[in-house]
Amino acid sequence: MSTAEPEERDVGVDASIPEATARDVPVIVGSNLRRLRKAQGLSLERLAELSGVSRAMLGQIETAKSVPTVSLLWRVADALGVPVATLVATEREPTVVVVSRDRASVLVTSEGRYAARSLSPANRQRSTGFFELTIAGGHREEFQPAQIGTRHNLVVAQGRLTVAVSGDAPTTLEQGDAIAFEASNAYVIENASSSQATAYLVVVGPTP
Repeated sequence: MSTAEPEERDVGVDASIPEATARDVPVIVGSNLRRLRKAQGLSLERLAELSGVSRAMLGQIETAKSVPTVSLLWRVADALGVPVATLVATEREPTVVVVSRDRASVLVTSEGRYAARSLSPANRQRSTGFFELTIAGGHREEFQPAQIGTRHNLVVAQGRLTVAVSGDAPTTLEQGDAIAFEASNAYVIENASSSQATAYLVVVGPTP
């Protein structure tokens, strides 16, 4: 029996991100400009025509040899159809993220009879979470109420589980069955069979 809730804080991952210094700005802007220009298939000549900024100046910005003024940044951003902030952003979300099994955040409780493995990339600010749950046969796991407005969606991938949300009658889920519920109430997940069960849980946080 446990009161543990799946959380990605359970694995010690350093979430600190170095801040950019003033001397990094030319490199950051140049890299972003080159990436955005090439992504849109624009040559330096064409971007110069669209922005009214000379090709030579654009080339100097891309190679971090010149620091553009705010006015010039506005003109370039407008020509590219992006916010000015995009040109000075120090990081961007990758389009593909692989969450390796051996490096995933895993919460194990109840002497190994319950485990929750995070399937979401680490160090991301988000209001949702995605977890793989494994529950040993004959085990019952108890959960404390989450923040008001939090919702859980659970689907059984293997085996059979019973979910009992405080105040409601227990619901038995066969393989492939799913349940959605308000997680601000205490709840219990039980595997009454003799075999291990696997389920997938999506946690959706409160709407700001």
